[in-house]
Amino acid sequence: MNPFIRDIILEHKTEIMERWSKEIQKFRSDDSLQNISDTMYENTNQEFGNKLILTVQTEGKEYHDDLIQFAERLIQLGWPLNYITRGLQEFRKIIVESLSETGENYCKSIEFFQEIESWIDDIVNLLVNQYSGSWENTVFLQKMALKELSAPLIPVFQNISVMPLIGTIDTERAKLIMENLLEGVIEHRSQVVLIDITGVPVVDTMVAHHIIQASEAVRLVGAKCILVGIRPEIAQTIVNLGIDLGKFPTKSTLKKGIEAALEITKKQIVDLEV
Repeated sequence: MNPFIRDIILEHKTEIMERWSKEIQKFRSDDSLQNISDTMYENTNQEFGNKLILTVQTEGKEYHDDLIQFAERLIQLGWPLNYITRGLQEFRKIIVESLSETGENYCKSIEFFQEIESWIDDIVNLLVNQYSGSWENTVFLQKMALKELSAPLIPVFQNISVMPLIGTIDTERAKLIMENLLEGVIEHRSQVVLIDITGVPVVDTMVAHHIIQASEAVRLVGAKCILVGIRPEIAQTIVNLGIDLGKFPTKSTLKKGIEAALEITKKQIVDLEV
């Protein structure tokens, strides 16, 4: 940063901070900030402003690390990215307005505006990249955790297993379902597999295609597949789309599916007389 700009910012930092604090207080009404206490909001504003002033006094990796640590703490506490970006926009505006009012000719030049833009843009890029990287990592970890918990094959009787499906089925998840299904059939020596779609909100052509593929794969490894949990609205959608599910049995409920599976495996549930 130009030494003249650095000196004049530091000379007027008290006025800049006061004006910035008033402006950023206007964000307090945002819905995304309602869970944050007034005291924490004021303290964070003060710390944010001090960090920005520190970037004027310090250059290079040192101030980068300080800002990154500040951003990481905000991410962990659940502060929205909008707070950072709007705060920086207001800070840039107030710097320009405050220094233009000093009467210094340089503070009205193109070079001055370009210097301020470059300074704030570097900070914006640094913090936005930090936020994006942290959120992407969080989403990735959550996605991996969901994969580990989703589409299990559960043995319910000897040679009979159930795979309950919940949520939206995309291509990536369909691949996981297929892998779990085939591995589970072999591991549990399943003769009949019930695929329960009660928890699947929408069954479109793509979802039906994945289910048909899964059924065919089960058949190829020597087991039989029954599709259960077909609600009336799902049945209507399947008919309207012209999807052919005639190659394997379907049942409206899991109970009916289990009854059919017991019949196929030549088993029955008998009430014992006491």
